[in-house]
Amino acid sequence: MSRILFIGPPYLCWGVQVIGTWPPLQLAYLAGVAEKAGHEARIYDAMNKSGATFDDVRAQVSSYRPDVVVSLDYLPVTGAISTATVPAALQALRVAKEVDPKIVTVIGGPHPTFMFREIFADPSNLVDFVLCGEMEETFPELLAALRSGDPSGVQGIAYQRDGRVVATPLRPHIADLGALRPAWHLLDWGDYHYNIEPWGRMASMLTSRGCMMGCSFCSHRQFWRGDWRARDPQNVIEEMHQLVDVHGVEFITLIDPYPTNDPVRWERLLDLLIAEKMDVQLLMETRVEDIIRDEAILPKYRDAGVIHLYLGAEGSTDEMLVTLNKGTSVSQNKRAVDLAREHGIMTEASFMIGGPTETWKSIEGTITEAIRVNPDIAVFPVLTPMPFTPIHAQFKDRIRVTDWSKYNLATPIVEPYDMTLEEVMVALGKCYMTFYAKKMPEVMQLPDGFKRRYMMSAFQEMMKGYREHFSFLGMKMPKMEHQPGMPHGMPHGTPHP
Repeated sequence: MSRILFIGPPYLCWGVQVIGTWPPLQLAYLAGVAEKAGHEARIYDAMNKSGATFDDVRAQVSSYRPDVVVSLDYLPVTGAISTATVPAALQALRVAKEVDPKIVTVIGGPHPTFMFREIFADPSNLVDFVLCGEMEETFPELLAALRSGDPSGVQGIAYQRDGRVVATPLRPHIADLGALRPAWHLLDWGDYHYNIEPWGRMASMLTSRGCMMGCSFCSHRQFWRGDWRARDPQNVIEEMHQLVDVHGVEFITLIDPYPTNDPVRWERLLDLLIAEKMDVQLLMETRVEDIIRDEAILPKYRDAGVIHLYLGAEGSTDEMLVTLNKGTSVSQNKRAVDLAREHGIMTEASFMIGGPTETWKSIEGTITEAIRVNPDIAVFPVLTPMPFTPIHAQFKDRIRVTDWSKYNLATPIVEPYDMTLEEVMVALGKCYMTFYAKKMPEVMQLPDGFKRRYMMSAFQEMMKGYREHFSFLGMKMPKMEHQPGMPHGMPHGTPHP
C-alpha cells in the first residue's frame, strides 16, 4: 500500500494564530481514513513548529520517501479563510516533486475546490490531483485508483489528462460523520498549546459540518453547498475523552462554523459535558441570535466548560450587516455579548473594516460601536473577498491585491473609494489601539481572579502581535504591567505549565 506524507505548510497568520497553536484537524481526518484503508501515514505540521521552513519540509520528504504527498489550504481553526495558505501548500508540493518527481501530489480544501482550473493553469504548480469538496471518502478511492492508473471513476477530484483539465462530479456528503476518526496519534502534541492563562495543551474538534447561512464574505455555505450535518452528542463525548485522557488535552476549540444550529442536539451535548465532568475547557464560535435564543440555558454553557465565545458581530451598523447578508442587527450583537458576560463567559467579537465605502468617519463609527458592544476582546478583520464568494464579484473593480497569501483578514485587499490601502492599514492599527486603550483601565479594575488573569494574558499575546504587525505605523498600544504569576516571554512552542 502507499506511504503518505501529510504536510501542514509553513505559514503564519497574524490574528488567527496569535493566541495559540491548533492541530491540523483536517489533515488528521485524512490520515485517519488513509490508515483505515491500510496505508502508512505521517503528518508533518510545519505551520505549528517554531521556525520550520520549506527546507525542513524537504528534509521530511527526503527521509520518509513517500509515494503520495498531501497538503491542504486549511488554517488550523477554520476553513472559511483558507485561501491565504494556498501558495504555501503549493510550494510544499513543489518541494516534494523536486525531491522525487514520481511522488503523487494532492491538494484539497475550499480554495482548490473552486479554483482548480487556475491551479492547473500555472505550470509551476506541480499538482497531480485536487480533492474537491468533502474529502474523507474521496481520498481512499483515489489511492486505490492510483494503482490501476485510471482515476476517472473517482467522484470529487480534478486532474489533467492529455493537456486538458478533467473534473469528476462532486460526491454526496458523508452520511455518518461519527464514523470518521482523526489520526490523533500521528501528531506531535507538544506543538499545540493555548497561550492564554490558565494555559495548556490545545486541540480542535468538529462536532458538525456546514452552514446554511448566507454571509456574503464566508466560504462555508459555498463549500458545504448549504448543507449542515451534526455528529451524535455521545460520539462527540467519546472523542473528547480520547483527547483528554490519552493525549493530555486541556483546551478544545470547537471549530464548527455553526455548532448550535440544532437547539435540542446542542443542549443534549451540553448536558453530557456537564455529566462527564471532564477536566477540559472549551472555546467556540456561534451566531449572536443563538446566544439570545439560549438565554435560559447559558448557565449550562459555563457548567459544560465553555470559557471563550467568539461572535461575528462584523458590522457597525444595521446597514452594513444587510450589505454583508449577515441576518443580524447591532442590537443583537450587544445583547449576546451582555448575556455571555452575565454568565461568566469570555467574549471575543469581530468588527469588519475595509469595504469599498469605508471612510475615516465610518472607521470612527466602527471603533465607537466596538466600544459600545464592549466584548472582552475585539478583533477587526479586514474585509477579504475570497475568490469564490459573492462579494468577490460584487467588489471586483475595487480589488487591488491578487497575492492569495495576503488573503488573511489582516491585509487590506479592497481599495475604498475614499481611502487608500495604506490608510486602511493605518485605520486597522487605530481600531486596535483605540479599543484597547479604552479597555485596559476596565480590566485593571477587575478583582484578581480568572477573568482578570485570562484577559491580561490575552492582552499580552495580542500586544506582542500588534507590535510585530503594526510597528511601522509608529502607533503604540497602551503599556500593561506584568502580572504576578504570568510567565515572562514564553517562547513559541514551549508547553505552558
